[in-house]
Amino acid sequence: MTSVPPGAAAPQLSGVARPAPGPAADEGLARRLRALACTAPLHDLDARKANLAGEYGIYAMAEVALAAIDLITLNMDFDTGADHEQIVTRLLPRVAAQAPQRPAAEHERVARWVLENLINVGSVDRGFRAVYGTFDAEGVYVRRDYDFKLVEEVPGPGGTVYLRTTDEAVNVLVGALDTDVTSAQIAAEVKLEVLISRGRLADAQLAAEQARYRTVQYSETLRRTLDATRRNVRAVDWLSAVPDMIAEALDHVAERYRHENAILTNIRRVRDEAASGGDPEHKRRAAELVDIVKDCIRRHTQLQSRLLEAGPLFRAEQDRQAFATPAARAGIDLYGQLVAPVLPMPVERATRVTDAFFARGTGLRTPVAVRVGDLVEMLLTPPAEREHLGAEMPEPDLIATPDDSRFSEEQLAAAMDLLDLPPDAPRRLSGLLVEARRTDPELPYLVALLAVHAASPPVGTAYRQGEQRLLFAVDDGTELDDPEFGGADLIVGTALLDAAGMAADRTEAA
Repeated sequence: MTSVPPGAAAPQLSGVARPAPGPAADEGLARRLRALACTAPLHDLDARKANLAGEYGIYAMAEVALAAIDLITLNMDFDTGADHEQIVTRLLPRVAAQAPQRPAAEHERVARWVLENLINVGSVDRGFRAVYGTFDAEGVYVRRDYDFKLVEEVPGPGGTVYLRTTDEAVNVLVGALDTDVTSAQIAAEVKLEVLISRGRLADAQLAAEQARYRTVQYSETLRRTLDATRRNVRAVDWLSAVPDMIAEALDHVAERYRHENAILTNIRRVRDEAASGGDPEHKRRAAELVDIVKDCIRRHTQLQSRLLEAGPLFRAEQDRQAFATPAARAGIDLYGQLVAPVLPMPVERATRVTDAFFARGTGLRTPVAVRVGDLVEMLLTPPAEREHLGAEMPEPDLIATPDDSRFSEEQLAAAMDLLDLPPDAPRRLSGLLVEARRTDPELPYLVALLAVHAASPPVGTAYRQGEQRLLFAVDDGTELDDPEFGGADLIVGTALLDAAGMAADRTEAA
């Protein structure tokens, strides 16, 4: 055996393949990293709940998020999704069970906060992004971005918005990622059948729920394929990939029908045995399994009908898109091409850019073209003779404005006489109202109006107009005691203005 001196390079052994550099030999590493990334938003909920205003440490946010993903997955259909408010309502019992002593408004806020964070409200594309590293074929370490969503909002009929879970959310729920749907479904069905035959209904219920999630995921794969076909038929491989997928899916549905009917028979047998044996927990598990398998059969029936409609839909979309008028030119990204570059610029530089854009971006202006016939008629028509004084003005039809005032001149004069107080003898508004009511039932309203107006007297205007006296009203905090009016019992009085000062001012102005 030959020893190698310290520090010397070890000789390469002939006939032995070099190991793959780093983790490139493990192709499943990228899957595990993406699986870890899909769970990060759920862990982030518990990390960020401390930022909420209040004591929310008692709530397990990741648990509520998994329950929300579960509810949305089971309530969405092939064409529609789950209703937002309905999911919040069904989440409330789980949230309330974590903190029953807290108020119901707080439970609703937690449910809405978790659901909005699963949708990632506030981000531009409402998605999540994770960065992970792998080795390429040459052994170079490369960082890659993994963009994914957990819950997305999709438009529905009539302007409604539904919630749908993505493949990543379903994978988080059942604990796998990028698993082949068909093989996972077969494994789940076989596992379910074995567990039922052995009477292990608790484990069988978990397997049945996982089988139903895989059915939902299979339907989602077909739905995305059909949606991509409606947008652009060339983006989907309808020559080999999609026909193979449809044929495989039809075989899958036929196989599942046989398995699920057999499973349903076994479950009913176990349920009947539990009913005769008197085990209520066993009977309840069996009844829940019957409902789950029936839901799986319903979803497979719906999936089969959509698979049969896929071929006609492709041909119809091919005809529609082949004869559609192509777009004349590419659209302009106003935000990316104009707003984003211009915002950091100074105003004097930004205006040059915006002026140039809007001068050329408004389109061509069609010049006014005069027709030859109109031009000839206009030139050959003799000018009309004009009157020396112009056209006769029509006589205006004047209509007398009706007098719709509430108070008459006599009532105004009576109110002014009542408010003509000596300068050294102010009175309360309550006494003036009593005296006015003796004279006329409508007069107190006019007196109260004039008194309120006198609370802010136009002193400057009266001074400039040469008024000798000015009515004023002052509130000293006394409450008005009157059967018709409320508020303050004003002190109403008359103030004398400086006549000499007014005369001097007018002389200087002249």
